[in-house]
Amino acid sequence: MSLFSERRVNRVLARLWVAAFFTFLLAPLVVVVVVSFGETARGGLAFPPKSFTLHWYTTIGREYLTALFASIAVAAGSVVVCVVLGVPAGLGLVRTRWRGKAALAAAFRAPVQIPAVVTGVAFLQFYYLLGDAVGWYGAGTWTGLLVAHVFIGLPYVIGSVVAVVQRFNARFEEAALILGASPWSVLRRVTLPVIAPGVYSGATYAFLVSFSDLPVALFLSSADVRTFPVLLFQAMDYDFDPTLLAVATIIIAASFVAMLLFQKWVGINALLRSGQ
Repeated sequence: MSLFSERRVNRVLARLWVAAFFTFLLAPLVVVVVVSFGETARGGLAFPPKSFTLHWYTTIGREYLTALFASIAVAAGSVVVCVVLGVPAGLGLVRTRWRGKAALAAAFRAPVQIPAVVTGVAFLQFYYLLGDAVGWYGAGTWTGLLVAHVFIGLPYVIGSVVAVVQRFNARFEEAALILGASPWSVLRRVTLPVIAPGVYSGATYAFLVSFSDLPVALFLSSADVRTFPVLLFQAMDYDFDPTLLAVATIIIAASFVAMLLFQKWVGINALLRSGQ
């Protein structure tokens, strides 16, 4: 076999492998989307559908929308807190030198390494102990859930900021200081714009982790405090409703649009340029 033929065969095999990989990943999503528009003669579900309809989209209950907006609000609030805490922490981990920095960095990574179920149980017990001590029980409150989501989302912001700051060219800041800029102006007009792609990336991960969290929210939820993943889990656990497929399709479409917008506004290229 000639070298040209061997390269052609390898290229074809690589394309087949990539196609099979993405088919394996996306096939369940395709089934959910197609079935959400289908209905059989008896009102059930089938794949492929016997007929197409929007019936399941018109039967989406108000509780799903309420839980969806609640999850978005909690995720957005946790992102704001994570960014406020994570950007200074990331800058400090890279630019300071002291003996306990490695231990602090490991502590910031701990929420990623601890199973989410263990985190949920730990927060539940912590809120019980805190309630016995000061009279405030965080379990079953939006504030308690927000604190827990900040805990699990903060490592992503810190990690992305650290990765960008490590490639940051400090000569930009030195040039701004030499030209008479104050340290605050340097931070606001030089440092933050350069590391912005890393901040955006970490904030996006933190939002997705908070929005899709089930184990932690399941332990800290109540009748009045219930996120969207918890509602979906309870609906599938007790009585499957085809409306869930319509809701899932809407979330898939919204996630796809958000991914395209993030790629357009930030993207890998902008993230790589931030270190130059």
